[in-house]
Amino acid sequence: MKKIQMVDLKGQYTKIKEEVDQSVLDVIESTAYINGPKVHEFQKNLENYLGVKHVIPCANGTDALQIAMMGLGLKPGDEVITADFTFAATVEVIALLNLTPVLVDVDPVTFNIDIDAIKKAITPKTKAIVPVHLFGMCANMEAIMEIAEANDLYVIEDNAQGIGATYTYPDGRKVKSGTIGHVASTSFFPSKNLGCYGDGGAIFTNDDDLAHTIRGIVNHGMYVRYHHDVVGVNSRLDSVQAAILDIKLKHLDQYNLARQTAARKYNAAFAGEANIVTPSGLSGCSGICDTCDCHVFHQYTLRILKGDRDELVKTLNENGIPCGVYYPIPLHRQKAYLDTRYKEEDFEITNQLVKEVISLPMHTELDDEQIEFITTTVKNFVNS
Repeated sequence: MKKIQMVDLKGQYTKIKEEVDQSVLDVIESTAYINGPKVHEFQKNLENYLGVKHVIPCANGTDALQIAMMGLGLKPGDEVITADFTFAATVEVIALLNLTPVLVDVDPVTFNIDIDAIKKAITPKTKAIVPVHLFGMCANMEAIMEIAEANDLYVIEDNAQGIGATYTYPDGRKVKSGTIGHVASTSFFPSKNLGCYGDGGAIFTNDDDLAHTIRGIVNHGMYVRYHHDVVGVNSRLDSVQAAILDIKLKHLDQYNLARQTAARKYNAAFAGEANIVTPSGLSGCSGICDTCDCHVFHQYTLRILKGDRDELVKTLNENGIPCGVYYPIPLHRQKAYLDTRYKEEDFEITNQLVKEVISLPMHTELDDEQIEFITTTVKNFVNS
């Protein structure tokens, strides 16, 4: 059995090596390293893939989320509601802009922001909601947009883990995650489903005026060189990374299908295990359905109901199986974001998840032998 990787970027690269190498060489020979033709080409191809009017590339996913908020003109003191169970970047940018983060609990099935918790958290100061498509799973965007419309709020989708996922409305209409809210952000960190070989990010929107504002913000507030019309930042996707991403974009659906296939095999192996809760589709969906496209499995995350999760981490590592705990500490308990407004009873699900969750290897190169070894090791632990 080949060595198990948490994310096998080398194996993935090997299959597209000639395409990637040639595309990078083209950039080097062109010497158009910043904002060159490759960036614009990738931007257009991603717009077409997502079915969104505007993609604005930038330097990384955290910048993307911050710039999206800057573009909306949110003011210091404005409240922004987001999930307690997510990576810190989501709340970090809210704090950096002197906005007021309002953390709420999550759904126990999808791990995404809880709809009732959003409703309870709205005050006259609330200006925006940031749903996170956590682990690659679409949040309940129809309900979120209804709440936003009823309360005149912006919706900023954090799509860093969900690119390529599809949200299906009750009437059967399908749209890509990141194209539903007023604006969205994504990350092209190397381990993402669509990842570059350095750092990168992008903002998506269907709003022409907002897109114009954001294009200025990412480039020092300039629309005409040396004319600074808005307060901006220096956040650009370089041409080498764009060239790599443009090649990988052609394979994104195949990559996501490979992840979904691996997730189904994991789920099948864990079927009947009372002490293991496996991922599923949107609430009400039984398991991972055959046509599942609402989840692209950036992470494959279990809940361990019996046994010490941290001891399982140790056991897996001892057997050469990498794993991750995303996330071990809820945001409301992080030193940087402590606030007397938060009450532990309001985070019942999050406080439970941080004790139970464990993410297993998930990438495009997983094979059956590896999955069998991983799942057998986990089952032996929980049944010991």
